[in-house]
Amino acid sequence: MRHVPRKRFGQNFLVDRSVIARIVEAIDPQPTDYLVEIGPGLGALTGPLLERVPQLHVVELDRDLAARLRASYPPERLTVHEGDALRFDFSMLAARMRILGNLPYNISTPLLFHMVTYAERFTDLHFMLQREVVERMVAAPSTPGYGRLSVMLQYRFRMQHLFSVPSSAFRPVPKVASAVVRLLPLLQPDVAAHDESLLAGTVTRAFSHRRKTLRNALLGLVTEADLETVGIDPGLRAENLSVAAFVAISNRISERSGGA
Repeated sequence: MRHVPRKRFGQNFLVDRSVIARIVEAIDPQPTDYLVEIGPGLGALTGPLLERVPQLHVVELDRDLAARLRASYPPERLTVHEGDALRFDFSMLAARMRILGNLPYNISTPLLFHMVTYAERFTDLHFMLQREVVERMVAAPSTPGYGRLSVMLQYRFRMQHLFSVPSSAFRPVPKVASAVVRLLPLLQPDVAAHDESLLAGTVTRAFSHRRKTLRNALLGLVTEADLETVGIDPGLRAENLSVAAFVAISNRISERSGGA
């Protein structure tokens, strides 16, 4: 049966066989891998993956597509978790899972932040995303794309922009280009935060006022003296700071509050 893409779910289905093959080769699934696909849709990746592994888990929000997948594959080969990936509890699945998916553009950023909370359970992640989002993920300090997403993901993952994908590879054709990115969880962050929620709050606060200097953007949270103590110029802006610098600031705040 023909499925009409639903705009509210941000459905753009991958149809280019050469791109599908390239993604599968980048993932390089092995028979013993525990694979979890987010948003399988019409099964463009699901089928080729099941040619390489004996069993696959998928998380699908659209109940019609979930039913279609259940009808296409036996349950011992494909386990369909019908629900919203933004609320899905990945801790219910096996540790050291491999995550992949062609993510809807309208939920990509919040879903990436959701993935951060389970980082220690993943072996790796391969996502197709809007190219602009991938560029932000891997952006370096003092570049236009560098922001909150860059810092919080780079704190937890090593990331690599693998290749770009033209809009013509999808139906319906989106208005933007896409890209495939690989995320490798860090067993331990390069510089550990005393309080990761405090780090997240500090980063959010700084980039909420990204045109302000740190002395103004973080006013009331940290003093100029605190910034100078950890070797950071109060006249810099959030976009100029490395991940390690943000960790140093949040750790200084934690120490002053008696958290470490």
